[in-house]
Amino acid sequence: MELNEGAQRVLAMQREIGGAPFETLTVHAARTAFNAGNPLWQPEAPEVGTSYDLTAPGPHGPIPIRFYRGRDAAVEKPLPALVYFHGGGWVVGGLDSHDVVCRALANAAGAIVISVGYRLAPEHKFPAGIDDAVAAMRFVFDQAGSLGIDPARIAVGGDSAGGNIATVVALTARNGDVPPVNYQILFYPNTDAAQKHTSYRTKGEGYGLTASTMRWYRDHYIRDATDIDDWRVSPLRVASLVGVASTYIVTAAYDPLCDEGMEYANRLRAEGVLVTHRHLQDQIHGFVSMGRYIPEAKSTIEDAATAWKAANSQA
Repeated sequence: MELNEGAQRVLAMQREIGGAPFETLTVHAARTAFNAGNPLWQPEAPEVGTSYDLTAPGPHGPIPIRFYRGRDAAVEKPLPALVYFHGGGWVVGGLDSHDVVCRALANAAGAIVISVGYRLAPEHKFPAGIDDAVAAMRFVFDQAGSLGIDPARIAVGGDSAGGNIATVVALTARNGDVPPVNYQILFYPNTDAAQKHTSYRTKGEGYGLTASTMRWYRDHYIRDATDIDDWRVSPLRVASLVGVASTYIVTAAYDPLCDEGMEYANRLRAEGVLVTHRHLQDQIHGFVSMGRYIPEAKSTIEDAATAWKAANSQA
């Protein structure tokens, strides 16, 4: 299928703006470029019922998190909550870069979203971000009462590298090492750090995110090549997915991460996990954060929220 018109416009604008590939920059310069470019593709931030920042205790210091209650969400009873991990290759991004997405999810679901500002590489290599994610999950569960959250309906979610972290937290919960996770929302997740799937070759250049940038991200994140085989880096390599929380997963055909996301969805389903897999034949990596020009960002968020609400109604 031909590339989506909105995605074509975003890619054309990126070419017009120019800018060096991240892998040719210092980490500081890459973060500066990301923070400058990211708002260009996003719509205006929607109003929510409540939003405020707080911190969770972590193994290596406080973890910044941001609380959102949806605009029409009830205030008189505990609500479902989605603990969200932002994308950015484990190297860039943060609470502000995914503020619009989290607001939209909170409004669409009529629920609470907790965005987690986990530590970034290369200053904090694997498993630092995972450690922060696990600590944030425990904090949300322990403080559910004061946050207005139903502890039986806590989900995880994320996009790209954040989707990777969400999968790891869900697996950790399945193993009994963190409080239960009742659902997961994964937007084009990274599930195999080997980066050898066919889509890295066929869609690894010319569609925004490139295979070479993905290598740069990964190599900043891992300590050495042996980490690639660790399921907490490459969830596809975990021995079993049986018992993992029901999953909503999005893949995009014009994305280097497409094939590993599809394989993860297929494996979840084969191992008995309830999966809703939405594959967009005409989209690029990161499109959920590009709602200013790509209307499918909004509809995808709403679809994910609908699936999550349906799961919550059965919890």
